[in-house]
Amino acid sequence: MAAFLDVSSLGLRGTALMKGTTWRGLAAMIALGVLAIGLFASQAMLATREHKIPEGREEVVFWHFWGGADRAIVEEVAARFNASQEQYFVRPIAMPGNNLDLKFFLSVTGGDPPDLLNIDDPVIADWGHRGAILALDEVASEAEVTRLKSWLFPAAQRLVTYNKRMYGVPNGLDIRALYYNQTMLDRFGLKPPRSIADLDHIARTIAPPEQTTPYEHHGFLPDSRRIWAWGPVFGGQFYDAADGEVTLTSPEIEAALAWMASYRDQYGPSEIARFRHGDQSLPGKTFPLFAERYAVVMDGQWRVRDIRAFQESQREKNEAVTKFGAIPLPPPPGGKSNAGWVNGNNFVIPRGASSPQGAWTFIQFWCGFEGHESEAAQTCVAGGWIPVSQNVVDQPEFQHFLQEEPLFQAFIDLAGSDNQYPVPVIPGAPFFNNEVKNVAESAMASPTKPDIQQMLEDAQARIQSHIDRAKEL
Repeated sequence: MAAFLDVSSLGLRGTALMKGTTWRGLAAMIALGVLAIGLFASQAMLATREHKIPEGREEVVFWHFWGGADRAIVEEVAARFNASQEQYFVRPIAMPGNNLDLKFFLSVTGGDPPDLLNIDDPVIADWGHRGAILALDEVASEAEVTRLKSWLFPAAQRLVTYNKRMYGVPNGLDIRALYYNQTMLDRFGLKPPRSIADLDHIARTIAPPEQTTPYEHHGFLPDSRRIWAWGPVFGGQFYDAADGEVTLTSPEIEAALAWMASYRDQYGPSEIARFRHGDQSLPGKTFPLFAERYAVVMDGQWRVRDIRAFQESQREKNEAVTKFGAIPLPPPPGGKSNAGWVNGNNFVIPRGASSPQGAWTFIQFWCGFEGHESEAAQTCVAGGWIPVSQNVVDQPEFQHFLQEEPLFQAFIDLAGSDNQYPVPVIPGAPFFNNEVKNVAESAMASPTKPDIQQMLEDAQARIQSHIDRAKEL
């Protein structure tokens, strides 16, 4: 185990830390981090006293970032696991706030990492490349890994595979689709979009570009952060794993960004910024689709329950109930159906863990692998989470959930698609992720008509240089 803190291994937040922090400030942050680890260690000791480990059991220390109602779900899953067998005892520890990665690396440096960690940043490859986490073939048999690969949705497998080895298991997927306000579309005589042309038609019909008065509604506005989703929809990829080359300048990615920037050309960057700012001013962070600020919005599966709650409140008030729908991102001619960007929460086992086998056993229980599908279905229903395998989706409890939440089916269909892609799982992925979003934001916010091709060429060169260096560390 390394006896020093390699800040370059901290991924996204570590990179940001280095860019804007002096060494004195960095030392102070590390000192605060050490103090934080000490405080969490104290909390862990209290938790151990409150939840005494049964005699003969092997403890599995599990760090996670969930709070509120989700934290209660995590603790309930751990309690079910602990009651299901007599060999291991999982102790979940909530690590709220930022810099979970910094806290993790401090624990590694101190020689006392957790046995299991849940992360949602694209750092799998960075950590695997530096040996901070175990590949699954180091804790599971070859036969188990082979079965797991065929058991997982393709998108789930892609999230945790680096250099042809799996370095974790997703416990839930995040998928983006288009939500639409059918009631609003009906008012304008419009149908849900099935193509990019349909989506553009909705935008121009509800918010004519030539309008001279301030806009109160927009049919649709692209979000610069979602270039990661539109790239695959247009048929493109951001990275060629075969030759290790960044491919931002491919015709498909350029077409996707040019289409997004066309909204800047039609409405102007100031109008888009003004309207987006208005979204943030909605009371209680209201979903803009409820306020009819848009007719169509890209968002994740967590909005399904928000929609049901909104409709129930309308019924309680004896108001007309708004109709909503959810569909895949519509492709252009030559694009890909059921395509987009996937991310999620991933279980990883730190190198140096005291109970790697216990961590692997708990992962299987939570995710549903090796006969635990019904347990996983119960967990996904409780959290409103997308399962990582069709075998879990097929469980009666989850099928009942889909009957109660029909909008969720669109996300399940997308989860099983072969056209859902994460940020490339390579060293330097956090930088890659940010740079791609930054170039899209610059294109949409440019005060003058942007040179899309040049912007992508410049970004591609920066990213390629960064990931080449990251692979050498």
